[in-house]
Amino acid sequence: MLPPRFWAKVNEDTESGCWNWTAAKTHGGYGTFGLRKGVMRRAHRLSYEELVTEIPSGLELDHLCRNPACVNPWHLEPVPHRVNVLRGVSPNAMRARQTECKRGHPLAGENLHVTREGYRRCKTCIRVARMDWYRRNVQGKAEPVA
Repeated sequence: MLPPRFWAKVNEDTESGCWNWTAAKTHGGYGTFGLRKGVMRRAHRLSYEELVTEIPSGLELDHLCRNPACVNPWHLEPVPHRVNVLRGVSPNAMRARQTECKRGHPLAGENLHVTREGYRRCKTCIRVARMDWYRRNVQGKAEPVA
């Protein structure tokens, strides 16, 4: 059971439904709470474990409200790390949601190339780049016929 001093650091936002943590936070905005001397835990994890259930092994809590200071357990969902990252707004997450390359070609089906490292590439753009290289480096340097 969480001590009353935990709940004293929570402020409910009636508009969003978020329970905002008002005490110490990480650089990323996640609330931290000292359970006892030398034992710090993330406030949203404590709230979820207190009011819902234990967080399954291998999963982390995703803030569905996109507010890292929120400790409302109904705004949290246990998901694998990859799902949590891809739901976010990082450059990698935004690239993963792209359906077209920067030139408008589809990033799907026969036009999709996935590298060994897992990067998605447009096959049409790869072909165009290879043809441009060929024209600059091979055709332009052909020996003139005498």
